[in-house]
Amino acid sequence: MPMSRRLARELALKVLYQHDLVGGDPERALETLCEEEAALPESREFARDVVAGVLGHRREIDDRIAAYARDWRLERIAPVDRNILRLGIFEILYRPDIPTGVAINEAVELAKVYAEEESSRFINGILGQLAKDLAGSAAVAGGGAPGGDASSSDGGAKGGAGDHSHGH
Repeated sequence: MPMSRRLARELALKVLYQHDLVGGDPERALETLCEEEAALPESREFARDVVAGVLGHRREIDDRIAAYARDWRLERIAPVDRNILRLGIFEILYRPDIPTGVAINEAVELAKVYAEEESSRFINGILGQLAKDLAGSAAVAGGGAPGGDASSSDGGAKGGAGDHSHGH
């Protein structure tokens, strides 16, 4: 059910953003948000899995962001952009049931709603380059791209235009 996953990603993003800025109990924050949004059980479960996965793999995910956003220190990337990237990278690397192109498109859509105008291009550029590199690595190893087909990059590995150090 796509709409339940879209809502789940929005809930997960809000919890990750809050946790990034002020800490706290992400499970409690998610439960509160799910109640406010009257989220369906499958949306709650998907959001819970995403939040737990991102937080559980945060070091590896942040290392990927740092590698691909070469001209940006992680802490200078706007918090909402940083957390959309975390969510997208988690889905690309750790959720083989989600096609890579879907993970990228969903992250870009989140950016269009929650981030600055240039952010969707910045996020697409980083996630697209990661997908391209993973597809190349898989091809060299004789396998396919993890999670499905890679989306094309529209911003380059250095990201799009604009200063992503702004707050949200």
